[in-house]
Amino acid sequence: MTTSVPVIESATVHHERQVMEHSAQNYAPLPVVLASGEGAWVTDVEGRRYLDLLAGYSALNFGHANPRLLAAAHAQLDRLTLTSRAFGNDRLGPFCAELAALLGKDMVLPMNTGAEAVESGLKVARKWGYEVKGVPEGRARIVVAAEGFHGRTISVVSFSTDPEARGGFGPFTPGFDVVPYGDADALRAALTPDTVAVLIEPIQGEAGVIVPPPGYLAAVRAACTEADVLFVADEVQAGLGRTGHVLATRAEGVDADVYLLGKALGGGVLPVSAVVADREVLGVLRPGQHGSTFGGNPLACAVGREVVRILAEGSLLEHTRGLGAVLHARLRTLPGLTAVRGRGLWAGVDVDPAIGTGREVSERLAAAGVLTKDTHGPTLRLAPPLVITEPDLHLALDTLESVLRPR
Repeated sequence: MTTSVPVIESATVHHERQVMEHSAQNYAPLPVVLASGEGAWVTDVEGRRYLDLLAGYSALNFGHANPRLLAAAHAQLDRLTLTSRAFGNDRLGPFCAELAALLGKDMVLPMNTGAEAVESGLKVARKWGYEVKGVPEGRARIVVAAEGFHGRTISVVSFSTDPEARGGFGPFTPGFDVVPYGDADALRAALTPDTVAVLIEPIQGEAGVIVPPPGYLAAVRAACTEADVLFVADEVQAGLGRTGHVLATRAEGVDADVYLLGKALGGGVLPVSAVVADREVLGVLRPGQHGSTFGGNPLACAVGREVVRILAEGSLLEHTRGLGAVLHARLRTLPGLTAVRGRGLWAGVDVDPAIGTGREVSERLAAAGVLTKDTHGPTLRLAPPLVITEPDLHLALDTLESVLRPR
């Protein structure tokens, strides 16, 4: 008589089976199941350690388990976490005032996710167009850039040029005009009397860390000013330190009318986003016209205030600029890469097809203890937490160099 031996699943396999059976399959993650993290390092359920070179797509700019951010969260957890906006809370005013001061604007509209910030920015731009610019009701148009990424809501995918993002989700929201990214002449030609805003990323993240040509952002600023159009900068990924500056737009000496923030604003602790602009713009909103139950909640504001303090101190930005120079200098020397782009501790690199696809190289890196993720076929995005040390950055780049050798 034979008896069957039960199959004992590893913790990783067990988790992946649960996800396959019970979670919507809207992601294709690498076969790594993380359980803890500190700084630039994470540990999986099997006890293996990895260097994180993705940082939650910039949501973890300040590292995993940042002690200052956790302390702010813990202190607030013991006091008050949510009131809704039916009542005030003692953290909302200081958060809005301090974030507005950091960006040199008047007002803040607090929300939760980056996509909510974008949707809110679109609504505000349209309302400004009708009430301030005088565009006839129902005719407002917004110019956007091809290959951009601003979230996955219906309105946002309505102007996406990514077939994966659009397929099967129509009918779409009207009112958007798409122009090539980096082409100031095309953008200028698309502006009409009905245009209320231009929405762009100062650096396109999801597209592969695409940096626009020199002078492009300044040309966008000039065109918007001339046409009486709002310049709306989506800094959800590019902002809050990723390029070594508080804002990627400001790194080019350009000031937008409206800033959309998210990801790092919550310090990797919880979702926090915001629309930041002057009173002339955000002042068009009146009670009952826009809102969010969780937007501006006390816990989010407490964490967001600490994020603002860290950025205002400036030392982390200086650290990021210094290590960013190291990152890009080394990347330019690595064989197996056909292109290197980016700024600060942010890079998009294209892998020679002879080496493998971006996904294959990501999997090799994970097996060697470094985590990043591919996008659009041959491209890897490198965005470590800004707190990474120089020795750890070199370790990650040494590992990348080793997996780029022909197989």
